[in-house]
Amino acid sequence: MDKWFENKFERDKIRSSNLKNLNSPSGFSRKLSITVWLIIINLAVFVLTIFLTGIYGQEKILGFLALQPTALFQGYFWTLLTSIFIHGGIEHILANMVSLFFVGGFLEKIIGRKRFLWLYILAGVFAGIFYSALSFFFGSSGIGEKIFINPSVFAVGASGAIFGLLGVLAVLIPKNKIYLIAGPLLALIAEFVIMAIFPSSAVSSVLGFLVTFYFIFSFFAIFSFNRKLLRLAVPLEMPMWLLPIVAIVPLIVIGLFVELPIGNTAHLGGLIAGIFYGTYLKNKYRRKTAAIRKMFGS
Repeated sequence: MDKWFENKFERDKIRSSNLKNLNSPSGFSRKLSITVWLIIINLAVFVLTIFLTGIYGQEKILGFLALQPTALFQGYFWTLLTSIFIHGGIEHILANMVSLFFVGGFLEKIIGRKRFLWLYILAGVFAGIFYSALSFFFGSSGIGEKIFINPSVFAVGASGAIFGLLGVLAVLIPKNKIYLIAGPLLALIAEFVIMAIFPSSAVSSVLGFLVTFYFIFSFFAIFSFNRKLLRLAVPLEMPMWLLPIVAIVPLIVIGLFVELPIGNTAHLGGLIAGIFYGTYLKNKYRRKTAAIRKMFGS
């Protein structure tokens, strides 16, 4: 892996095939990238868990595959890995897979397939450990439960691993501009705020349908590359270093008042793992990472 990084950004190669791959959306035309394989696996597991839930019930499937801090400390260590590939609904998996497609596809071309895969897995596992430890020791009551989540609650999703990818990018190219598609996130927050005010099944059904429809519409708008449609998904441009902060801090504050189905501490754990790895690359390969920052205007 070290040899790849040493050779990948030699000065005489940056302006040829590698620069073309970094700037071209067809960089994995010859074979599927690790990013695409991860998306395929996540989608396949999502369909499989729906099928298995219909047979065995949601409680049994979650109990065996989802991350639960109490169960983890009783020996369910495999859930640190399996929970990364489990998602709680169509909105959840759409949000994570679209994020993975853009963020992961970009980072994979910078650091390579092997480094990217190991980063994704280890950041996801560390995010689970970080989340579980804080939840187990501080999430049982009071304000601790609002911030760290009760240790009996199940946690699933790839977002901890994805925040690890963002952490590396925040270190390597901190000033590079990126868009946060805020619309779906704002819709999800609005749904839970309204449900807290009007806790009825009728309101829940209507809101659930509207939010799901808006999620699907937003992701259609992203891939349509139509500016008018894209505005309805509320894209916010910001530097790479700011994106993880905006995606974590406001949700922690809102979570103090409204119960949100979002594992902010898992996101923070993944981000920390990514920042550490990005710092390692930056310090060990100073000339190469400087070339990357120069290439992307950071």
